[in-house]
Amino acid sequence: MRRTLSFLGVILLVGLGGAVAQTQDAKDKSKPAQSADQPAPVPQQDAEKKNPVKPSADGMAEAKKLYGYHCAMCHGKNGDGKGELAEQMKLELNDWRDPATISKYTDGTLFYVVTNGRGKMVGGEGEGVKPELRWNLVNLVRSFGKKADEGTKQP
Repeated sequence: MRRTLSFLGVILLVGLGGAVAQTQDAKDKSKPAQSADQPAPVPQQDAEKKNPVKPSADGMAEAKKLYGYHCAMCHGKNGDGKGELAEQMKLELNDWRDPATISKYTDGTLFYVVTNGRGKMVGGEGEGVKPELRWNLVNLVRSFGKKADEGTKQP
């Protein structure tokens, strides 16, 4: 009797596992296919958000600290996209020091990426970091391009 119940329990579990797998496959097929090289686009309403936080010395200092802990390993200390982990993973990241590159992104897009991650950038800062600090990270990333632009101007 125990063998029969055990056997029926196993069959039930296998059947449930198959049903869950089919449901997951159906969900995956309903989503548009995205290649690893082409992450899903940033939602329009997020891309249109305006940065409500003005750059300040305190805000930039706090953002630099967080950037150093979570971002520099891939994006480089100065935003050049050549951090140690990026080089190990053979990632080609944007050089945020290039004003032409940074100008292609709205503040809302940068905030979305800081919050959610993008492509192989796992997670992002998410809801665990106050929005004000995430906006300060946007200000910090923008400052990389401004510093590079100032360095190329002739007197």
